[in-house]
Amino acid sequence: MTYRVAMDIGGTFTDVVCYDERTGAVTASKAPTTPGDLAEGVFAALGRVVDDPAAISFFVHGTTQGLNALLERKGARVLLLASRGAGDVYRIARGNRDRMFDLRYRKPSPLVPRQDVMEAGGRLDHRGRELEPLDEEAVRRAARRAREEGFDAVAVCLLFSFADPAHELRAGEILRAELGEDVLVVLSHEVAREWREYERTSSAVLEAYTGPVVRRYLARIERRFAERGLSVPVHVMQSSGGLVNASYAMRRPLQTLLSGPVGGTMGGVAAARMLGRENAICVDMGGTSFDVSLVVNGRPDVSAEARIEGYPVLMPIVNLHTIGAGGGSIAYAEAGALRVGPESAGAVPGPACYGRGGTRPTVTDANVVLGRVDPAWFAGGLMTLDEEAAGAAVVTLAQELDLDPLRLAEGVCDVANAKMAQAIRTLTVEHGVEPREFALVAFGGAGAMHAVFIARELGISEVVVPRFPGAFSAWGMLEADVRRDLTHPYFRPQDTLDGDDMAGRLATLEREALEALAGQGVPEERRRVEHAVDLRYEGQDYTLTVPLRDAAEPGEPGFLATVAARYAEAHTSRYGHATPEAPVEFVMLRSTGFGSFPRAAAGAAEPPEEPSGDVRDVIFDGVVHRTPVLRRAGLSGSFAGPAIVVEETATTVIPPGCLAAVDDNGFLIVKVDVQ
Repeated sequence: MTYRVAMDIGGTFTDVVCYDERTGAVTASKAPTTPGDLAEGVFAALGRVVDDPAAISFFVHGTTQGLNALLERKGARVLLLASRGAGDVYRIARGNRDRMFDLRYRKPSPLVPRQDVMEAGGRLDHRGRELEPLDEEAVRRAARRAREEGFDAVAVCLLFSFADPAHELRAGEILRAELGEDVLVVLSHEVAREWREYERTSSAVLEAYTGPVVRRYLARIERRFAERGLSVPVHVMQSSGGLVNASYAMRRPLQTLLSGPVGGTMGGVAAARMLGRENAICVDMGGTSFDVSLVVNGRPDVSAEARIEGYPVLMPIVNLHTIGAGGGSIAYAEAGALRVGPESAGAVPGPACYGRGGTRPTVTDANVVLGRVDPAWFAGGLMTLDEEAAGAAVVTLAQELDLDPLRLAEGVCDVANAKMAQAIRTLTVEHGVEPREFALVAFGGAGAMHAVFIARELGISEVVVPRFPGAFSAWGMLEADVRRDLTHPYFRPQDTLDGDDMAGRLATLEREALEALAGQGVPEERRRVEHAVDLRYEGQDYTLTVPLRDAAEPGEPGFLATVAARYAEAHTSRYGHATPEAPVEFVMLRSTGFGSFPRAAAGAAEPPEEPSGDVRDVIFDGVVHRTPVLRRAGLSGSFAGPAIVVEETATTVIPPGCLAAVDDNGFLIVKVDVQ
């Protein structure tokens, strides 16, 4: 067994990367995604990079099955069981407005209508002490309704179950006994053992809504692997940037919600490590969307909670900001002005230059008109672009706006670049982060085509284009660790803190995390656990997570002063101020177990080949430049722009005034002339 394989299953293509442990060679390819049966696309992609599937020693993939079900509102039918008197918690949600000045703002529609919410008697207090026994007959009534009306899943969220899950556990026993394996039963404390009833309910509902789709998909993949005699465990990327095996993912399907996009972030972490950089902005530009994430101090930027499609989720999740901007984004006129996106031409009919019937101009068409794409060697020669169709689409819009077609084409790219730069500011400038202190790591099918222009907009002086940029998210999955996150509510004012008690609870979490890693097949020498605590100033509502040195630190002298100082530093970094003299309050203990695998090399350099030798007219800032078209595999040393670099999975555009070089890892490093 010598092959380690990673796969990113997208809407149009399934990208695959194979690392040969014997030779260190990395191979990347893709195959069309097969929506009717994704397993077919998986095995078609495998066949392009592996000659003997039985030699696969490790397999990981990212899936958007759960996310697509949410985006398309095609998830499961869910029955919600709440505590008596709390049935409206999910519908009432929060009173705050996400967009204060949007007069048309509406809260997201609940995934569970009010008529599908049932209540059960029984009550715990805020410390988890029982005030009233659970009404087991009410739970059985919910089970009968779920069975008779054909619900796919039941989400259980009882008051204060984060403090003591006894009532939820008993409700789960009853429901599973009554409903069997056909109906998914989700207990909120298992999804998120954290305070705040609405957010915990929302997390449980999201898992119940997306879970059946994810479970069916993973079961089918494992079954197809077994049918073909493959005994390798199937691993899945989590939204936190870690890996789990398929059996755990089927128990906790919500963890896979952002499974696909975060692979690129983990690739960015590995690229930053190889380059000796602490900070990087990762941008993934595909045909429809543009995803932004950060690497800060060599780590992925992960939050303990997030909002997805407006719904709060309590789980560790890589901070991703996504906008509708990609190669297929359609340009159009509105009120006499040029607009680009978020509507996309998609894969069918696609941009006009694809020759599949599209007539509206897209970002890709604009790049073709500007000469920034090699029409004869697009996607490594797999597709020949129709320059005339692209030109006709751009001319039509140019006439509507009374603009020169070339000027309009640059305008389309400029508008798209400005939107993408603003998306980066949302994760950086708006959070007190200076983007000029970061390198820009560009990947995705169209990321390298626009990266330098986006960097100029933000004052970033370095762009990194990794090998196989179109399949970089899959490569990043080979660089990720197995990860398990555990939490324990721990509400304590600083005056009543018992450091030895906190250290003991952290030690218990550490043991549980190590046992979980062992269950994932991680060797003992490759396991480690990190700890943190959620803090706030007394009187505050929300918290910040502060890392701890180890589980024993809370029991050491001076711990309170040390952790309060760390909190003040984090508060200053996040909000621009702190109140060091104010007392702090402890809210949550967090322990994260990591299990590492041998790292895949960046990839042995391909044998140099002669550059294509083509030279074409390319428009930069309204001026025609005679520009060489270079094959990525034949590059070495350094060269000056303008240049167009083509390869199988992407095209890199290097404008005049920039200097590019290929480093020892095969990464293309572009020094940007910041204006």
